[in-house]
Amino acid sequence: MREAERAADAARTALADALRTVTRGDVDPSSRRRAEYSTDASNYRVLPEVVVLPRDVDDAVAALDVARELEVPITARGAGTSVAGNSVGPGVVLDFSRHVHRVLDVDPEARTARVEPGVVMSSLQQSAAPHGLRFGPDPSTQNRATLGGMIGNNACGPHAVAYGRTADNVVELDVVDGTGRRFTAGKGDPTFAAVPGLADLVRENLALIRTEFGRFGRQVSGYSLEHLLPENGSDLAKALVGTEGTLVTILEATVRLVPVPSKPTLVVLGYPDMPSAADDVPTFLGLSPLAVEGLDARLVDVVRRAKGDASVPPLPPGAGWLMVEVGGATPEEAMANAEAIVAASGSEATLILPAGPEATKMWQIRADGAGLAGRTPSGEQAWPGWEDSAVPPEKLGAYLRDLDELMARYGVDGLPYGHFGDGCVHLRIDLPLEASGSVLRTFMLEAADLVAKYGGSLSGEHGDGRARSELLPVMYSPEAIALLERFKALFDPQDVMNPGVVVRPRAIDDDLRRPQAHPVLSAVGGGGAPGATAPVKVSKISRRAGYQGFSFAHDHGDMTQAVHRCVGVGKCRADTSAAGGFMCPSYLATKDEKDVTRGRARVLQEAVNGTLVGGLAAPEVRESLDLCLSCKACSSDCPAGVDMAQYKSEVLHRTYRGKLRPVDHYSLGWLPVWARLATGMPRFVNKLFGIRPVAKTVLWAGGMDTRRSMTTFAEVPFRTWWKRGGASQGVPGLRIGQVPGRPVRDERPKVVLWTDSFSDNMSPTVPQAAVKVLTAAGYDVVVPEQEACCGLTWISTGQLDGARKRLENLLSVLGPYAVNGIPIMGLEPSCTAVLRSDLVDLFPDDPRAQAVSRATRTLAELLTSVDTAPGTDSGWRVPDLSDVTAVVQPHCHQHSVMGFAADERLLRDAGATIKVLAGCCGLAGNFGMQKGHYETSVAVAENALLPALRDAEPGDVYLADGFSCRTQADDLAGVQGKALVELLAERL
Repeated sequence: MREAERAADAARTALADALRTVTRGDVDPSSRRRAEYSTDASNYRVLPEVVVLPRDVDDAVAALDVARELEVPITARGAGTSVAGNSVGPGVVLDFSRHVHRVLDVDPEARTARVEPGVVMSSLQQSAAPHGLRFGPDPSTQNRATLGGMIGNNACGPHAVAYGRTADNVVELDVVDGTGRRFTAGKGDPTFAAVPGLADLVRENLALIRTEFGRFGRQVSGYSLEHLLPENGSDLAKALVGTEGTLVTILEATVRLVPVPSKPTLVVLGYPDMPSAADDVPTFLGLSPLAVEGLDARLVDVVRRAKGDASVPPLPPGAGWLMVEVGGATPEEAMANAEAIVAASGSEATLILPAGPEATKMWQIRADGAGLAGRTPSGEQAWPGWEDSAVPPEKLGAYLRDLDELMARYGVDGLPYGHFGDGCVHLRIDLPLEASGSVLRTFMLEAADLVAKYGGSLSGEHGDGRARSELLPVMYSPEAIALLERFKALFDPQDVMNPGVVVRPRAIDDDLRRPQAHPVLSAVGGGGAPGATAPVKVSKISRRAGYQGFSFAHDHGDMTQAVHRCVGVGKCRADTSAAGGFMCPSYLATKDEKDVTRGRARVLQEAVNGTLVGGLAAPEVRESLDLCLSCKACSSDCPAGVDMAQYKSEVLHRTYRGKLRPVDHYSLGWLPVWARLATGMPRFVNKLFGIRPVAKTVLWAGGMDTRRSMTTFAEVPFRTWWKRGGASQGVPGLRIGQVPGRPVRDERPKVVLWTDSFSDNMSPTVPQAAVKVLTAAGYDVVVPEQEACCGLTWISTGQLDGARKRLENLLSVLGPYAVNGIPIMGLEPSCTAVLRSDLVDLFPDDPRAQAVSRATRTLAELLTSVDTAPGTDSGWRVPDLSDVTAVVQPHCHQHSVMGFAADERLLRDAGATIKVLAGCCGLAGNFGMQKGHYETSVAVAENALLPALRDAEPGDVYLADGFSCRTQADDLAGVQGKALVELLAERL
């Protein structure tokens, strides 16, 4: 190790030791933790020296004292969703989100709340809701954004049209500045006394402040000094909002609450293009809308491709839309207000959506914009930077036309959306950042000139950060820039508070993350420092040297591009119930950035960078991926399309290829092999494993947790039952193909019943039930003679060579059916998902893989699809389930790959009363069986599954198609579950 590195390590250790002596919270100088906090939702990468997770406000103050005394930079951080590089910095990063996150008080009479800085905004909304109140500004990241971060950036959100910015809703702030002074910032001249020289600074610069600051509502760039003016109440609290942690650290905030609007109604207006939509905004701003949002049609197309047509409501014609929300005391008043918006607008393509599922879908598209817009329509990576500009609303249309011309000159593209009612535009652009930031720099210099031409602001709500601070002289005069510097010096003369931001800024092309990463992907695995292996892309590797890994076809065959899909929007940090999805179960259990999809992606980015983390085989990567359940929820719930399960599989493949693996890779990864052997003498094996000391010994020897139960193997596997003629007993009293009350038809539609290893050897009653249901529905059930394993357990343990061998065989078995248009019905959701997704990525050039993927269906898809559902002449109807009440656990892989909508529709249409759980069961295949994972597995089950089972009434059904979901319920709650097809078969 070089002398400089030794010195840096020694200094880092000394800093951590000093912090540990005064704080009770976690103090972590490890390379893995530093990697997790090295970036936010921006383009920037700045390595901290130490990450501190204070237990309370006193912890935070003590840490600040130590850092200040040692003259170490300090960066306060909440959810880390800042898109301008506001929440990354050198020195000490203080993460308030882990522990300092209480709603201290809600005063319904004063309509105020006191909160700690780490409280998530949606938590404040939940606390205020019983009083009919809410916090007004609501950014799209509200289910993970913290109030401290919102105050730091002066966040706004779509409802700022009605409620203003965060600054407009802050009453008081308890803060510590860069000199160590702790004071309460509020309204009125007396609060100025806490900061010597502040009153004089304002008095001496009244004219300058009045002419250059606060010229329009979304002028967020720089410091908002207009709040210090006497005519604005001399409000220091509001002036500190949006200072991005460069002046003070927030310890507590008192914020204003507003009444919850009643009966919100959404108006959707269609236009030929986005500038035309912007032109129309001023025509109805006087009608008191609650929100006015712009939405590019291409962004909606991205949603349809990513999440299916059902995720988008029918929309009026147009290439761009305005979403205008209005309220009313009654539904009739809300409708009248909506009709007034339509009448005032210049749009002839309109739609009114009352509060309900269709309106919710529209808002979900808008909420996911930051991630979905991270890809252009052609699929290229788009980056933030110029993603937050704002101009006065009456100038927005002209500004967008000029911005389109600027992008055309550079040959770049992006999907605009945002708060058009405030003149604020969000736009990520596919600037070429892979090699350098030179194009980013020249583009942003021209874009800054453009926004200044329209009297606008570099930032409309996200702050300047590292992305735009250097550009402030384009927007402000030299005198105003000097005033910003003097203002900063009053609070932070040592420049330790988030240095490099706003005042004395870093260059916009310094510290960029993406140019530091290289496509170092070798045919024999590893990854690591640049130059360690030839930079060969996976797509090329797959055709040479016998490479057996994933193709990463959606990322140009480059795993580096794949892991950089994570743009840090942090939806994976949201509570499942608030986010409406399944990710990220391990984070919900631990609340540790290590265990969230974003944190893992950051460590992988550092691994392919090869500097802080030394390659994909590094211990930091192993630690980061250890608690990933491979649930695949991120592949659908993450708006950027991160698939951590795939990355984990690839990393394991590259790390262990040609080497001795952990024992559980053989015991669990080869489970179908052991299952086939066990079913050769099932009674003996089941009896032997029924002896608990023997079972515990086998579990221990196989790298599994000894608290788990051993599975029971089928005495008669399904395929054996089928070959022995069991199919003839499929529906008692009927011949094959006969439907009650109808003769046997000569031509029945064929369906391949594909039996995976779990269904065949461990749950044969499931495929037996499928034979009954499919036969009764009028299908000619085909069970291929040859076994076809999907290789799921090999994939989840990163044995991709073995997985490909099994999938090669599967293609030879199922391929002929698929290419001839015969549907293939899967039973086990995780195995079905392999055929729908992993198969195509592992065999991107094999047309049989595409055919099998297209042909594969779940039971519900088969029975409800217009293409494959039984015809009305078949006499088939789904059995009546009106007496069924069920707790339903969708399998994570089904949620992520196939979706659960068809199953839910089938159950509800059949009359069942169901509670559909959101979240993983916690077993997740091999994950919950492995040593070291039991506690996390149980904690994940406590998120949704176990409470639902405890709350279930006697006689309620636990419905789960996943073998692991049923196993988890049996293991932890003693509840026997059944698959949907078994429930239907019982009711035939």
